[in-house]
Amino acid sequence: MQTLQHLTIVGGGSWATALVKIFSESNIVVTWYLRSQSHVDYLLANGRNPHYLSFLQLNLQFIRPTSSLEEAVAASDDVLFAVPSAYLEPELAALETDILYNKRLYVSIKGLVSERNLLPSVFIARHFDRNADEITVLAGPCHAEEIAMDRRTFLTIAGTNDTVVNRMREAVHVPYLHVITNDDPLGVEYAAILKNVIGIACGMVRGLNYGDNFLAVVVSNSMREVQRFLRAVDDRPRDLYDSVYFGDLLVTAYSAFSRNASFGQMIGRGYSVPMAESKMHMIAEGYPAVKGVLQMARALEIEMPVLSAAYRMLYKHASPFTEFKLLETQLR
Repeated sequence: MQTLQHLTIVGGGSWATALVKIFSESNIVVTWYLRSQSHVDYLLANGRNPHYLSFLQLNLQFIRPTSSLEEAVAASDDVLFAVPSAYLEPELAALETDILYNKRLYVSIKGLVSERNLLPSVFIARHFDRNADEITVLAGPCHAEEIAMDRRTFLTIAGTNDTVVNRMREAVHVPYLHVITNDDPLGVEYAAILKNVIGIACGMVRGLNYGDNFLAVVVSNSMREVQRFLRAVDDRPRDLYDSVYFGDLLVTAYSAFSRNASFGQMIGRGYSVPMAESKMHMIAEGYPAVKGVLQMARALEIEMPVLSAAYRMLYKHASPFTEFKLLETQLR
């Protein structure tokens, strides 16, 4: 298999922009799909994404932007999907199911897809009649803003095909990034979704002015919920203290760059969901995931008190103050 020299990235948000930065700085030609031709034109004229990480100057020498999704996926044998989970289904609806035949597929999306609560890799595999095990996952703990500032970051590449995983790892060579490989793509995808759910709950704690002592209790109990959930969906040996699991959860719970924690903080302060969403310039993928994960937890018959409390506050209009007073009695 040839070394990775050309990659298509589908997605125009902050995380997709950070990925474009990583690969273009690794001297890999990136065909970048952006939904709007005006965004393409702005990027070509200014070297920046006009709406996300707009302070970041990109190296256009290795970037080929296009507003045609068909053109983008046809341009490379390696295609990475990095759109918000809510947009994945409508984005792919217009593509012919055989257009990705024989291409190597990657996903870096942190939310459930469709009302069926599918992992992004599973949705893509079903849509294009592929095997989900063939899809490689790129995950954190990574905040796009810190990658844009060249801050030291660990990136995880998870997949069952060692050749594809190592090929991707060897392609990335930027000084601020350390790449880890992992053979648990299903667990990595679920962990990325769960950490966004927990991030919202942690934001609520801050919004209610509980303080760091109680936040630590919520985080530690949330780790137990993540462990319980992952054991129920796929009981295989995994070290949850690896950075891609609990490390990703911790950065989402504590970082000022966490959009899910910011969303939760507004809910804790008394904002309604529509009001909080209107204040956000980016999608908090943990919001729809709360509902989907709770449905799965109920089907699996596992207890997740933090998740359940977050669901009632977000979807049943329960009082954050009352819910956390009740939650206090369930934590240890």
